[in-house]
Order: sequence, then structure tokens, then C-alpha cells
Amino acid sequence: MYNNHFGLRELPFGITPDTSYFFACTSYQEALNTLIVATKNGEGFIKITGEVGVGKTLMCRKFMASLDQNFVTAYIPNPLLEPRALMLALADELEVPQEKDVDQHQLLKAINHRLLVLAREGKHVVLCLDEAQAMPIDTLEALRLLTNLETEKRKLLQIVMFGQPELDHKLHQEAIRQLMQRITFHYNLGPLSKDDLEIYLSHRLSVAGYAGSRLFDRSAVKALYAATRGVPRLVNILAHKALMLTYGQGKQKVTARHIQSAANDTGAARTSRFGWIWGAAAALAMLGTGVGMMGWAYFR
Repeated sequence: MYNNHFGLRELPFGITPDTSYFFACTSYQEALNTLIVATKNGEGFIKITGEVGVGKTLMCRKFMASLDQNFVTAYIPNPLLEPRALMLALADELEVPQEKDVDQHQLLKAINHRLLVLAREGKHVVLCLDEAQAMPIDTLEALRLLTNLETEKRKLLQIVMFGQPELDHKLHQEAIRQLMQRITFHYNLGPLSKDDLEIYLSHRLSVAGYAGSRLFDRSAVKALYAATRGVPRLVNILAHKALMLTYGQGKQKVTARHIQSAANDTGAARTSRFGWIWGAAAALAMLGTGVGMMGWAYFR
């Protein structure tokens, strides 16, 4: 692709959560610190919320990677499960032997036994649930019951939920008010600020091996923030497309026009009323190099 053109080892703006690209701006570091401090204090329930694309999955993976050998983590990326299926998934993560037709009581008993064994070994077990807003109400209630597993000294299982704002709406329902009361730590993860955005771009480029002069000019950074409002996933998508455009034109610096053209090709991005002019000009330039933006449809 454009790696050689810009002197990169790898693509800097992928949308796959990669902890080597974790950006420790103030809000992200605060969220990570909240998670680590809360789990080390043995809190039962912790909740991290944020809008689509702000980096919750990356935060989850960074958090798990930050825990030391005294912690055992269980990760469920898609908790759209019925209560028994959730317990089966947890049992699988904890390597609990299971009978084919085990009933829920025996399953819970086996999980409890495994947690007690780990506790005797000095281990703390943390269950991380991504996309937690998708959990059915009955499953959320079953999750609360799992936190009843405890010794006289501490909880046997800590639970961290990562979810969109819809999770908060669901937790305020009367049927699961007891679960809401058990959430002792909460952090809302927001988008990047204007000041953070430029540092974020430099950080990802540096991790990817870039060692040249400024690649995104100031007008490009300003346009990028206007189009994405600092949402990291959108920033990555537009930055990648803008680099493709810049490469296709044989240039070495990303400008506002490249960002606007990329925004015009991205449904979730905000575009200016002059975007169609820049987009048309860029499309014509790219046709000359045999590079089209149709190949980027998978980013949408």
C-alpha cells in the first residue's frame, strides 16, 4: 500500500484494537487507572461506558494486559446470551470441566469450586464483558447473582462491563435496580480533544515506524477534528483514506482537502458543504493513478 512511500513499517491507522497503539491521553489514562485501582481493591462491579468508536474494546484489552500474574481474566466479547449460556461461557473461560447436559445449579456449583481453588492460590478473577449493552435483562440479573460468590474476606469474582450509553438506560430499569447499586466504580470514556488529536496522530505514526517531518499539516488536523469530533475509530478511518489519497497523488503531506475527500467517502463523518468539490477533484486525481476509493467500502 503506502507504507514505503511514507517510510512506515505497518499501517498506522487500522481499526483493529491493538494495545501497542494505546494512546494514554488524560481521559484514557484516568479510565485505565480507575480499572486497575478498582480491581486491586477487590470491587465487585465496575462499569466503563462510551459512545460507539471511542475505544472501549481497546481499553478492555489494554486493561487485561496491564494486570499482573495475581489476576486471572475471563473475556466475553459478545454477551448477547441467555443466563445459562453466559455461565457456560464463563466456565469455558475458567477451564471448568462440564458435563454435556449439566443443569444450571451444577454449573454454578462447578464455577464456584473453581473460583475457590483460584482464591486459595492467591488469584483474583476478573470477568470482562464487552458490548455489555446487548445483555438481556435476565442475563444481567444472573450476572449480579454471580457476584454473590464470595468468601468471608472478599469477592470470588469481579466483573467489569464495557458498553455503550444504552447500558446505563438498561441498568436504570426497576427489575435490576440491585445490580445498579452494586456498581462501585464507573467511568465514561469520551472522544479525543482537539489538543489530543494531533498528539494521537503523531503517536500512531511513530508506533508504525514513521520518522519524518510533520505528515498531517495543521489544516488537515483541524479538518479531521471537524469531521470526526475526535472519535478515534472515525479518526483512523479518515486518516487512512487521506494517506491513500496523498499517496495516490504522489505527495508527502496530508492536507485539509485530503481529509475532506476522505470524509465525503465515509457515511459517519461530518462533511462541509464544499466537500463535493474536493471529493470530485481527488477522485479524478486518483483515477489517474489507478487507485479508487471504492476499495475502501469495507471501512464503513
